[in-house]
Amino acid sequence: MNIIVLTPVRLLGDGLSACLRSRPDMSVLAVINDLADLRLTLEASLPGVVLVDVTQGIDLFDIGAIAAQWPDVALVALGLTEQRQQVIQCGRAGFAGYVPRDASIDELCHTLSEIVAGRLACPPEIAGGLLRALFRRDQRMDESDADLPLTRREREVLELLGRGFSNKEIGDQLCLSVATVKHHVHHVLTKLRLPKRAQAMRRVRDAPWLARVSSIGRK
Repeated sequence: MNIIVLTPVRLLGDGLSACLRSRPDMSVLAVINDLADLRLTLEASLPGVVLVDVTQGIDLFDIGAIAAQWPDVALVALGLTEQRQQVIQCGRAGFAGYVPRDASIDELCHTLSEIVAGRLACPPEIAGGLLRALFRRDQRMDESDADLPLTRREREVLELLGRGFSNKEIGDQLCLSVATVKHHVHHVLTKLRLPKRAQAMRRVRDAPWLARVSSIGRK
């Protein structure tokens, strides 16, 4: 298992790196201290897991952008206070799992292995809270969202917006001019009744079905 450790606390990063490297099935590719360095590192090499220290505060919006851009990398919140609302917020942001503040190194390694295997163990009250939040979210979901009159191209633009792409990057991906991308973005914002593209980014991350194009007709 290849791991990147992200923490602004050097002592913590060095200590975790030494402990994890002592495990025969784990390798630490890098210890970094901010999200900008994380992006650069991910562009150079893809780990299986990024262990993110959340004890010092972390921008969940930026985490969401990273999770969308590198969906095959498991982001794991390290040092999370094991409270239902915080777990839900981290899950919505794009974290694949978490390690509570009182976990031992053995528990940390076990949790990482479980997450990589697609499993997440958590106390029953947390699991119950996650399910209740999921069901409430589904009940609140406006079913008309899936039927919004977005064209196939607008949904493609929206999907890239949700990944944090700039107009130029969207144009490069879809072979469109920047002026055409701006035109599509304007129509997307108008149809979603949103004033700013940042709100559209949040919206599509909370409701990814808005950008699905598989059942949409030709553009």
